[in-house]
Amino acid sequence: QVQLVESGGGSVQAGGSLRLSCTASGRFFSINVMGWYRQAPGKQRELVAGINSGGSTDYPDSVKGRFTISRDNARNTVHLQMNSLKPEDTAVYYCFVGPAMNGVNYWGQGTQVTVSS
Repeated sequence: QVQLVESGGGSVQAGGSLRLSCTASGRFFSINVMGWYRQAPGKQRELVAGINSGGSTDYPDSVKGRFTISRDNARNTVHLQMNSLKPEDTAVYYCFVGPAMNGVNYWGQGTQVTVSS
């Protein structure tokens, strides 16, 4: 079992920044991919950013150039720096770990990000 604890959500005005963090704990040998999905009301959950154990990253076009994911393998922690936030970034952000960007084994509890115009 893996437990994921998230922190760093909140409210910010458009153009502002937030930093999300997620730490994995529990019984596991290694984690390949860590990252974040988000889900806005009435929308499907979508990948926001992922990073594998080698440091390769993946972002959708909607956040490229604004969001940066980083990882501390020794601490099993992943961070998401979100800059130039837009109202359309408003969603619940979920940390995940898994074997691939679209292969999720465990979810965090979710943290709310609200961007006001």
